[in-house]
Amino acid sequence: MLEIQDWGLIDYLEAWERQKQIASDIIKNRNRNFFVVCEHPTVITVGRAGKQENILLPTKFLESKGIKVVYNDRGGDVTLHNPGQLVGYPIFNLYDYKTDLHWFLREIENAIIELLASFNIMGERVEGLTGVWIERERKICAIGLHCSQWVTSHGFALNVCNNLDEFNYIVPCGIQNKGITSISKELGTEIDFTIVKQKCIGVFEKRF
Repeated sequence: MLEIQDWGLIDYLEAWERQKQIASDIIKNRNRNFFVVCEHPTVITVGRAGKQENILLPTKFLESKGIKVVYNDRGGDVTLHNPGQLVGYPIFNLYDYKTDLHWFLREIENAIIELLASFNIMGERVEGLTGVWIERERKICAIGLHCSQWVTSHGFALNVCNNLDEFNYIVPCGIQNKGITSISKELGTEIDFTIVKQKCIGVFEKRF
């Protein structure tokens, strides 16, 4: 059974704490799978492979703008979340699917590519890089996972109608010479965030 929850606009640390509680319960009981959608106020997160030099502004300056820097336990380097970006947390018991984290990562990418296709946007993978890209040059969706006892947490961040200028604060995912884009930017018009969110839930319900 796949349970869906919409947490709305929620502080990143609060969401991470909720994820840990849900994952702990799933590890203990193995009785459900959870898919969360939400947004976060602007926050920079640093994964297990993160490098401090990929944050381009001093922490004190960021804090003066109300932007937290959070070090977490997901895979990947530095990324940024902000309002208008759709964040998805699949907290899944992979014993119900396939005990293969690389397979699961590819399935999330496939789901996002399917979602983008519904807006006539062609998403694709770039060999050796995680996430979903447009024309192999512009990243539209970042993915970073944690897995403990075959229960996943963290997930993806899909740029929908968020402020892309804030990505200038970091080197996104530690990758130089690649751009950042969003659904709104690719379409050349503002997109309704709620429509994207509901379509995303539908894709994940169908696939998982």
